[in-house]
Amino acid sequence: MTHGIPRRARLLAAALGAGVLIPVVAGAAPAAAATPTVSCTSSNAALATKLKKDITAALVNRKGTIAVGLYDRSTKTTCTLRPATAYDSASVVKVTVLGTLLWDAQKTGRALTDREKTLAKAMITKSDNSATSTLWAQLGLTKVKGFLAAANMTRTTPGANGYWGLTQINVTDEQRLLKLVTASNTVLTDNSRTYIRTLMSQVISSQRWGTPYGAPSTVSVHVKNGWLERATHGWRVHSVGTFKGGGHDYMITVLTHGNSTMSYGISTIQGVAKVIHRDLAASTA
Repeated sequence: MTHGIPRRARLLAAALGAGVLIPVVAGAAPAAAATPTVSCTSSNAALATKLKKDITAALVNRKGTIAVGLYDRSTKTTCTLRPATAYDSASVVKVTVLGTLLWDAQKTGRALTDREKTLAKAMITKSDNSATSTLWAQLGLTKVKGFLAAANMTRTTPGANGYWGLTQINVTDEQRLLKLVTASNTVLTDNSRTYIRTLMSQVISSQRWGTPYGAPSTVSVHVKNGWLERATHGWRVHSVGTFKGGGHDYMITVLTHGNSTMSYGISTIQGVAKVIHRDLAASTA
């Protein structure tokens, strides 16, 4: 399934799931601005104040560079921390790959082939890197960039030379993608959006950490995570998720690097997710 993929790209793809140390390559993420603070706005002023306080507290003494995005349609609540800071995508870019595949198929009114469906399911539900490399090569950078432009993900830069895991992403663009996946729009059809959410709801149990942590049992969960260790910035550990139920319709992105271990990054993300789910649930209690 890796025919036509450069050997170095295949090695990186394998490392994305295996946690292998990857040497520095050009295009590493720039240093984040000094000591940014969490910003929250909401139609419920008390909720905004509570979220700002609790997200900030969850990050006290956590090492690494952490970016956070929250958007809840129901209460018009937005929280951000380092929304423009760039990170190596690792496997969260797989949602973008699937979005590109569906967007491209829509343009000619065709359904995905059985082969494409098999690859897409493996890519999202098991974070299969070989499947991702196959789809990335099939689509090519022109189509990926076309989808990014259509989605207004203007600060996302696809990884070059087959290195899809080194795509540069940020919270702002990931939240834009999650908004497209969760509400009617002109970029993705309702069928395409449902397909993406269905696969994100079927992620295997060992990969359902991160943003779903602490979500109420009444809330539907859709998640995609990514993890990668490199010579600089240590472990990149990311989680994007969409959640609906309990009077809320929201999405969370947490991107991190500079983690000493993968588990440390997961703990950081879950500390943030826990207070977000708790505060949103309490606001409708």
